[in-house]
Amino acid sequence: MIYWILKHLVVGPPLKAVFRPWIEGRHHLPETGAAILASNHLSFSDSIFLPLLVDRRITFPAKMEYFTGTGVKGWLTRLFFTSTGQIPIDRSGGTASLAALEQGLHVLRRGELFGIYPEGTRSPDGRLYRGKTGMARLALEAGVPIIPCAMIDTDKAQPTGQKIPNVVQVGVRVGRPLSWPEHAGHSEDHAVLRQITDEVMAELQRLSGQVYVDEYAASVKERLAARARSGVEQARAGLEQATERAREGLEHAGEKAREGLGHAREDIAGATGKAKESLAERRARRHTEHEDAPEA
Repeated sequence: MIYWILKHLVVGPPLKAVFRPWIEGRHHLPETGAAILASNHLSFSDSIFLPLLVDRRITFPAKMEYFTGTGVKGWLTRLFFTSTGQIPIDRSGGTASLAALEQGLHVLRRGELFGIYPEGTRSPDGRLYRGKTGMARLALEAGVPIIPCAMIDTDKAQPTGQKIPNVVQVGVRVGRPLSWPEHAGHSEDHAVLRQITDEVMAELQRLSGQVYVDEYAASVKERLAARARSGVEQARAGLEQATERAREGLEHAGEKAREGLGHAREDIAGATGKAKESLAERRARRHTEHEDAPEA
């Protein structure tokens, strides 16, 4: 109930009025029956605009952090994702992600739509990255088609890290349903899963026009994060070195200043002594001149 209220009464109408989202290939979406909607992932708002443009309800797996936050913000985020029926997923991979896939299988067996981002995480730079094989395993186990859905310009509307979105028209291109009945019963064959996944990613590339990178987005993000950490450490080391050099320079300047002050004091003392001697000589000369002067 909350899902439909948000979509048709609270969130949907203002989003449609502001962003004017469009959809191509709507006829590829089934009116009934289960299917996997496989989407590229450019922005957090992908999970808002795709359900907004598809008439039927879509259940998405959402990263575990959305369900474990603390404070008021964490509570509101958890309430939103829970009330809209989203499934928490541990993105560390392996057996940790199987629970979410199992729940996805239940969604498909109920004849519903299950949305998934095969890249596993948002693209760090707008390119399309290698897909993970979980969606292929789900498709074979449930015996359902995969429908590629390419999100367009959602990264321009809400770049990663930006809270207030830009007013940019966004859209989605829906491709034809893909199915592999010849591979039924081969959900544990990694070669088959990789073949299916690559076919879906190729179709997403065609629909989106993105540059494809045959590397996992999570690996790229980790490498970028490592570079950033290295840059911060180098900057910190450089700052410490500069601070040390500045301290040494100040100490050297202080020593020079003290030496100069000592020389100045000596010069002043010498000048003062000479002045006193000169004054004494003048006084003595005046006294002698006074004594030698003839009496009147």
